[in-house]
Amino acid sequence: MSREITGFSNPLVKRVRSLREKKFRKAEGLFLAEGLRILTEARDAGVLPEMLFHAGSDHPLARALIAAMEAAGGDVIETTPDILAKISGKDNPQAVVGVYRDRLTPLDTIDRASTDIWIVAQSLRDPGNLGTILRTGDAVGAGGLILIDDCVDPFSVEAVRASMGALFTQKIATARWDDFVAWLRKGPGQLVGTSLNTDKDYQEPDYQSPTFLLVGNEAQGLPESYEAQCDLLVKMPMLGKADSLNVAVATAVMAYEILNQKRRRG
Repeated sequence: MSREITGFSNPLVKRVRSLREKKFRKAEGLFLAEGLRILTEARDAGVLPEMLFHAGSDHPLARALIAAMEAAGGDVIETTPDILAKISGKDNPQAVVGVYRDRLTPLDTIDRASTDIWIVAQSLRDPGNLGTILRTGDAVGAGGLILIDDCVDPFSVEAVRASMGALFTQKIATARWDDFVAWLRKGPGQLVGTSLNTDKDYQEPDYQSPTFLLVGNEAQGLPESYEAQCDLLVKMPMLGKADSLNVAVATAVMAYEILNQKRRRG
């Protein structure tokens, strides 16, 4: 269904604009994604938005998105650049904005054996780091990201933007630590934590499949009690004055080491 909205006071504009706030995202079970690239990545992953807002863009990717939405019977809304800016909260809005159903996967429905790598992050606070970790997961063929304890909302506009579409290719689950450990120990899976409290170099171990790569909070790292429950703790060499890497960078280094071991094993 296609329609047009040109009034700032339209209730739908206000409703969609409210999705920039976590409490409204949670209440509605919806989130925003902006930009032709991200929405195209989502479509290619088989995910179309509930609603698609555009300002009459003639870009081929925009036309393809609109056609896909109309073929699926989706809600396509043409509006003005000013209203698109109001929805997105940006002075120079992207050509399209999509409203998506949230993509949380219940932990107990995850098929751990479907891939060799899963990423687990505890108490992440920065949406840019979360989005970048999702992109890394996509790049290495990870199954998804399991968020432990109180993390930044993966469906915030900032996190969605930083994921560059990987939000739609990676499963996302949330759990408290004790619930995650109880689930993990019911089946195969090596829990590998990154830590400064070890002398084991990250390239030394033989990582098992599936590997659950655990990274901690940006400022504090993993709690010691969590480290104690890991099967293995590793660290990367730091040859300069810094004592640690950014959590998203560390995740990428570790994930590629795990991937490269798998590639060498054939």
